[in-house]
Amino acid sequence: MSRVKLTGRRIAVLAADGFEKVELTIPVKALRAAGAAVDIVSIRDGSIRGMNLHEPASRVDVTKTLDEASPAEYDGLLIPGGFINPDLLRQSAKARAFVRSFDEQQKPIASLCHGPWVLVSAGLLPGRTLTAWPGIRDDMVNAGATWLDQELVQDGNLVTSRGPQDLKPFLKAIKQLYAAQAPIPRVGMRATHSSPQRDVPPAVVVGVMRWLPKPSVRTALLVGVLATGAAMAARRAR
Repeated sequence: MSRVKLTGRRIAVLAADGFEKVELTIPVKALRAAGAAVDIVSIRDGSIRGMNLHEPASRVDVTKTLDEASPAEYDGLLIPGGFINPDLLRQSAKARAFVRSFDEQQKPIASLCHGPWVLVSAGLLPGRTLTAWPGIRDDMVNAGATWLDQELVQDGNLVTSRGPQDLKPFLKAIKQLYAAQAPIPRVGMRATHSSPQRDVPPAVVVGVMRWLPKPSVRTALLVGVLATGAAMAARRAR
């Protein structure tokens, strides 16, 4: 199979602080290598902090804020996961509207891990089939979707994967998806039942949490300052 070329295609990566680093940086590198122009779109300007599971990682620069970016400028959307990133995005009305616009125009949307939380809050999942991090399986089902425990699921203009372990098939699929011309119609429900819940959490995550080092004194002091500031702000609000 010849390599997919994305020359002339523009992709928006919607992310906020707390994105899972590999779920943003690796797809962005692959898309740019294929010729796509990629913008990092966020709820604020400057640079946003990545995460390696629960540990802070390096930052990436924001290209445009949601006030500056328009879905009409782009041929596709990517929403990476992480524990914090989609939680922040789903609380932003501008982020929800940004995502809905891609779906209304039947443009490609790709997401993985906890990223589909944003799709839930944007109201895009009734009748759809997708996958996501197994821990949010019930959120997908309760939002009206069929959740499949598979490395990759495509439903029309929507491509999803479970997490970093599925990046290889995810990268191949999103390049093909972004190469397609919109509109890409929804396929709709292609499975009658969701996959069952997992019986145990992923051993790799449990193991990582068990052996993470203690936070540094600097980190502990920073957390203390932030907590004190939040408490004072709450007290003033009352």
